[in-house]
Amino acid sequence: MKNIKAGILGAAGYTGGELIRLLIHHPHTVLASLHSKSNAGNRVDEVHTDLLGDTDLRFSNELADDLDVLFMCLGHGDSKKFLAEHKLTASTRIIDLSQDFRWDTNWVYGLPELNREVIQKSGNHLANPGCFATCIQLALLPLADLAFLQSDIHINATTGSTGAGLTLSDTSHFSWRNNNLSAYKTFDHQHLTEINQSLLQLQPTFEKEIFFVPQRGNFTRGIHAVLYLDTFLSEEEAVQVFEKYYASHPFTHISKKEISLKQVVNTNKCFLHVAKKKNKLVLTSIIDNLLKGASGQAVQNMNIVFGLEETTGLQLKSTAF
Repeated sequence: MKNIKAGILGAAGYTGGELIRLLIHHPHTVLASLHSKSNAGNRVDEVHTDLLGDTDLRFSNELADDLDVLFMCLGHGDSKKFLAEHKLTASTRIIDLSQDFRWDTNWVYGLPELNREVIQKSGNHLANPGCFATCIQLALLPLADLAFLQSDIHINATTGSTGAGLTLSDTSHFSWRNNNLSAYKTFDHQHLTEINQSLLQLQPTFEKEIFFVPQRGNFTRGIHAVLYLDTFLSEEEAVQVFEKYYASHPFTHISKKEISLKQVVNTNKCFLHVAKKKNKLVLTSIIDNLLKGASGQAVQNMNIVFGLEETTGLQLKSTAF
């Protein structure tokens, strides 16, 4: 097949940088447009210094014509604004990494473990899921698929500092974040909307509460989430439910041992651990927030849309030690 002509909006940020790293080594893509207003004219490796020796590309304030796929790595609200102001060719597939279209019925929600067939058939406009939402949904989809969500769900999840984006804020400075831990948006995080949307897609009768406590961790990458809910399943039965659901999905794996974040950092994988404690099912889910929670999943979606093997360009090694 011919190479996929790809462009990235917001290419100087964290998710844009990860997309560049993935796509310059992807066997079926050519980067035709790296858009950045603030860095137009600058070499990519002067901004994303880990790419020194990998590319001599430069950022531009212009967008190439006739792109096969455009990745939008803009701030929330800016993707809608961009599309309102610019007309793209009808053949350009769009993958948006902001939250602008995640509950827009004109866009396909791009969680492959939920919507792979729809992505493949109708993926011209894809809304990439949020990072917390991805991590949490992957722990719940197998249960929702069998209508086994019959109680309130309690979640505690901690994300690294890159989840806050490249622009500094009071809670992302090193002096604040280091040796520190804090909760925020308790019970009303914006990703709850898309989590509920996906659960209702599989289990329309779901009407229980989700109590989600997000936390800021003093590390850079990854999300570690622990969920618990009532269950009538034994531990063995629950493990079988999860293994069956994810048997055909190459990036989500069930571990019989307890899991830790370094196992998935720098990969597009999600690891899950399933345990029964008294009458509760305790689920641990871990991902890299910049890869499976953002750019890696966007490339996974691109692969599906263009009929490539889902894992193409995403066979990455973790930083487990």
